Amino acid sequence: MKRMAVLIRQALSASRRDIPNIAAVCPSTAWARMPPYAHHARYLAVKQGRGHNNGRRTSVKPLKVEKKEKQEVEIKQSMTVSELAQAMNKDIDHVCEALLNTSVDLEHLEPNTMLGEKWIKEAVKRCGMKYKWAKIVETKVRENKDIQRQPPPDLARLVNRPPVVTIMGHVDHGKTTLLDSLRKSQIAAQEAGGITQHIGAFLVQLPSGEMITFLDTPGHAAFSAMRARGALITDIIILVVAADDGVMNQTIESIQHAKKAKVPIIVAVNKCDKPQADPKKVKHDLLAHDVVCEELGGDVQAIHISALQGENLLELAEAIVALAEVLELKADPLGLTEGTVIESRTDKGKGPVTTAIIQRGILKKGCILVAGKAWAKVRLLFDVNNQAVAKVGPGTPVEIVGWKELPSVGEEILEVESEQRAREVVEWRTYMEEQNKLMEDQRVIVANQMQHQESYKKERERLAHLSWKQRKAVLYQANKHRMACRPSERAETEELSLSLIVKGDVEGSVEAILNILESYDADEQCQLNIVHFGVGDISENDINLAETFSGTIYGFNVAANKSIQDIAAKKQIPLKMHRVIYHLIDDLKEELGSKLPPTTEEKIIGEASVLATFDVTVGKKKVPVAGCRIQKGQLDKKMKFRLTRGEEIIWEGSLTALKHHKDDVQIVKTGMECGLSLDKVIEFNVGDEIICYEEIEKPQRISWDPGF
Repeated sequence: MKRMAVLIRQALSASRRDIPNIAAVCPSTAWARMPPYAHHARYLAVKQGRGHNNGRRTSVKPLKVEKKEKQEVEIKQSMTVSELAQAMNKDIDHVCEALLNTSVDLEHLEPNTMLGEKWIKEAVKRCGMKYKWAKIVETKVRENKDIQRQPPPDLARLVNRPPVVTIMGHVDHGKTTLLDSLRKSQIAAQEAGGITQHIGAFLVQLPSGEMITFLDTPGHAAFSAMRARGALITDIIILVVAADDGVMNQTIESIQHAKKAKVPIIVAVNKCDKPQADPKKVKHDLLAHDVVCEELGGDVQAIHISALQGENLLELAEAIVALAEVLELKADPLGLTEGTVIESRTDKGKGPVTTAIIQRGILKKGCILVAGKAWAKVRLLFDVNNQAVAKVGPGTPVEIVGWKELPSVGEEILEVESEQRAREVVEWRTYMEEQNKLMEDQRVIVANQMQHQESYKKERERLAHLSWKQRKAVLYQANKHRMACRPSERAETEELSLSLIVKGDVEGSVEAILNILESYDADEQCQLNIVHFGVGDISENDINLAETFSGTIYGFNVAANKSIQDIAAKKQIPLKMHRVIYHLIDDLKEELGSKLPPTTEEKIIGEASVLATFDVTVGKKKVPVAGCRIQKGQLDKKMKFRLTRGEEIIWEGSLTALKHHKDDVQIVKTGMECGLSLDKVIEFNVGDEIICYEEIEKPQRISWDPGF
């Protein structure tokens, strides 16, 4: 019996385990208490089938929901926006949208903007990804492969060299005419517009046998950089001042360049053959700029000349030779060549060509040269008369052919041992330029970010009294325009802009044009974008660039052949070709002005006073009518009208009717009376003024003033 009781208890406990607690599953349902045997009935009713657990407890396994693995993004401590987008396999817009409502300045966020570690992590998290640190790759410190000038030579090796003399002064004071007279050529007649527009280098032999290298610099205001460069590579400066014009702006600038370069000056008072010439006034005017002539107690020689008539030129040449002897100008003809690029251009038959002054060594064909980020194996050398020469010594100007790329003007020319060494130097200089640019960009970015962080902090402090919901709403309203305009769509805004491609005959000319364009300060009217600039004739690549950017090509002293002109015409690309620099700038100002919307000016046609008011029934409506007398000019029905009451403007629009007596008329003149009704129901008062006016559209002018 005891054993039977134990078995019954075990069966009861097993049944309670197998059958779920209904009250626990559905606690809200009221269940009646069931008799004890109900469990047995239900338990015994279960069919004992194959595979049944024979009373053992069964467990139902829950379905596993597989978690989606987050994408891993390799990050570094600092990355650009484009690098982060690439690592996330997203576009740049995705990164920018992830940084909305943060202190990152999205207005100035560009693909090359550098992001810090904090914002890289934030962007990755907001995009539902996880980050991992990229493996650190050790970078070796690059060895400095640059080349420097040789140490000073042994004094025993030095030999005399021709002096390098630069002719400077104001535009149209006779600099090129003076050089023309010295070398008995017609340079001035060949200059476009009668002004020099790039440095010319010439070797002149005087009747006494002495050789002098002359540099002729432009006097126009646009060529300040060329004058400064001419002063730096010269031994003596001849300051040409017109006796009938006196000391002018570029005269003063030339004096400043000479003082900065610590180069002695000889004053050539030109045009002394003119009746209104006053050389004494010129010398006294120069005193104000610390140029004291010998006859006034100073040490500066002043020679009275007439370049056009050839007067006193021998005296000027003797003054140059005497000063050169005092300066003891010598150079080392041995060792590696050194020099300076004074002009560079691209020649159709010769390729990249530079004009240079050799300052040390003997330059020969086959020499390997480096200038800036360009190198050359000298193929040909040409003298100032365009005659091929085998070698050139110190103090002599020469044209060098054989450059792989066009070097910049003012660059130092140094000879190296081999082509491999030249490539190493160029690679190192290119690398250093990239590093310096990266550092400068980073400095600007950090400064902008700090400025933005400060403004963001102030904005947060301003909203500190609001609840978080109110703050979110205010920030949403403030940033809504950014959401509507994604970064990639910013370029499609309606801002006025003009894209330029600038081509010039020589690098100095291009440099002068770019220096002028740097002074552009009218971006609020029209953006000026320089897409590309270079030396040489207009090419098909220039046309393609202009088509891509919807730009205009400006050429200075260059040509475009017939096929290029045909391509430009077919693609509707404007080609603006000029030979005088200020004509080019005037043309550019006109084109910038044409981009601006026209301004509207009002022209008053006539004025009338309201003498009486009455209503006229038209159909079922009453229309107010004003009886007026014309006080000035005339009223023309097709023009615009304005109703004023005192100083207040009541209405502007057009007339629906204009009558003289009972006749409809188009025009009513001074002294006549008329009745008129407006296109809007307005109650007239006696004494109101009716003004008839015309709106005239006038083209806007760009506010930019380049200074000449």
